[in-house]
Amino acid sequence: MTALVVRQDNLGDVLLAGPAVRAVAAAGEPVAVLAGPRGAAAAGMLPGVDRVLRWCAPWIDPEPPPVHRDDVRALVDEIAELAPSRALVLTSFHQSALPMALLLRLAGVEWIGAISEDYPGSLLDLRHRVDGDPPEAERALSLARAAGYALPPGDSGRLAIEGPLPDVSGLVGEPGYVVLHPAATAPAREWPVHRCAEAVARLSDAGHRVLVTGAAADRELTAAVAGDRGADLGGATDLRELAAVLAGADAVVAPNTGPAHLAAAVGTPVVSLFAPVVPAARWAPYGVPTVLLGDQHAPCRDTRARVCPVPGHPCLSGVGAGDVVAAVRRLGAVRRAA
Repeated sequence: MTALVVRQDNLGDVLLAGPAVRAVAAAGEPVAVLAGPRGAAAAGMLPGVDRVLRWCAPWIDPEPPPVHRDDVRALVDEIAELAPSRALVLTSFHQSALPMALLLRLAGVEWIGAISEDYPGSLLDLRHRVDGDPPEAERALSLARAAGYALPPGDSGRLAIEGPLPDVSGLVGEPGYVVLHPAATAPAREWPVHRCAEAVARLSDAGHRVLVTGAAADRELTAAVAGDRGADLGGATDLRELAAVLAGADAVVAPNTGPAHLAAAVGTPVVSLFAPVVPAARWAPYGVPTVLLGDQHAPCRDTRARVCPVPGHPCLSGVGAGDVVAAVRRLGAVRRAA
């Protein structure tokens, strides 16, 4: 029999589910993860995952497709064929697990657990509740523990991905560099482009070699940020290669986006340019030394806005290149002292 863990949403969300997935895997059953198109590649990198199913949940994806009966039926049939012994539905604090629980019931899943403040009726066998404002990784792990799962001895509960990572020395050159990743899935979370470019120049002036990373769709952005002072790696890596680039960095400078969590998963310190549209207590890089920059009390706080609702983007525009250089220096001192 197979245990099913559902975690829709983006790359970072799936990486933050990693400790919960490892706890389920430690029970000895094969583990399948049902992920969305934005997070499926990360699901395949999590330790303990034997199979990845991919489906876009129209109540979660930020650019949801239309709802079609045949598409829903295909998912129900796929899960029915998998015939999981039980399922855990992981969600963010603002998402409902109940639509997915309904589809799992239609697929014949007999035992389902999820975090839910809403009345679940017969959709859940375990209705778990979480008090306070824990980091998302701990919130997900608490559901696994409530379902009877536990991390194996020696597992710290930090984020992790499966190795070995590819050799990227041809891309990064010699060890000793800082990565700046300027893009985020929501514009409200991005540091202004001119600030990113200034940071590359200031980091270079401070003696750091700077690599600017991004997806193929970000090439115009990464070229503008790298300028003639940084190395532009926009579109040059797949996800595992990006993980290897981040693993070799002295520090990673990034907004609240998947690569910041990928850096945490490979143990690299992060300068987090964090827009408070979601709480940093939940979504800051988890389990690694982190310097959080940005006004966490700005008017956009807790709005979950994808486009900044405040003229001038004050939460991040006030962060200067010098602040980033100082944060990188601070993280370097922490790493040397460790």
